[in-house]
Amino acid sequence: MTDLFSLQGRVALVTGGSRGIGRMIAAGFLGQGAKVYITARKAEACEATARELSAIGPCIALPADVSTVEACTALAVEIGKREPALDILVNNAGAAWGEPFDTFPEKGWDKVVDLNMKTPFFLTQALHAQLKAAGARRPAKVINIASIDGISVNPWETYSYAASKAGLIHLTRRMALRLAQDNIVVSGIAPGPFASEMNKQARDHADEVAQRVPVGRIGGDDDMAGAAIFLASRAGDYVVGETLVVDGGVTLAR
Repeated sequence: MTDLFSLQGRVALVTGGSRGIGRMIAAGFLGQGAKVYITARKAEACEATARELSAIGPCIALPADVSTVEACTALAVEIGKREPALDILVNNAGAAWGEPFDTFPEKGWDKVVDLNMKTPFFLTQALHAQLKAAGARRPAKVINIASIDGISVNPWETYSYAASKAGLIHLTRRMALRLAQDNIVVSGIAPGPFASEMNKQARDHADEVAQRVPVGRIGGDDDMAGAAIFLASRAGDYVVGETLVVDGGVTLAR
């Protein structure tokens, strides 16, 4: 039981790992002994975060824009050059778009759905061989970062974001059934209010947002790291296709 939550000797890739929820997860994995690769679209930010997190454990920057199938394939090739097997993949990179119904544009659908729903599928597909290789030893993990906005409706006009996250939650179930046969366990996390670039309201107005959270605060780094460590570690081996809601009770109170 002492190593139930250990990630010692495990290799992880966290997309969108330079800031926000991705950084929280990367730091948590490092603290539990994993070797972590992080990606981000902006190379400078990705490399700066990797340098900072290297104070905890081995963190390597692989700057990449994973919004296309070609980019997902290229990233998988880069990982393959460095690691024969990949134990943990966190599909965290995402985008949002808010605009009134009457003017909501097609590009607000394409950008968001491509990154939030297509990328997790195609990056997992591209890394299937490395994940399967890890699964030959012990369960490999894929963790898709969804949102509570894919479960209950928020007050903002973020049509494509809500739809893409709801789709990702169901995609997680479908992927889980297929990949279980390769000893790859697929699950998800649906975060509530955490301070991030994606959730500027929680970042810039934490006290105000906290008033709408049943536990009276926004999520902290350890809250997100703890959920991800649970799913990535031996402790989460039997959690298949489920999306863990980490929101301080927001979804129940909406």
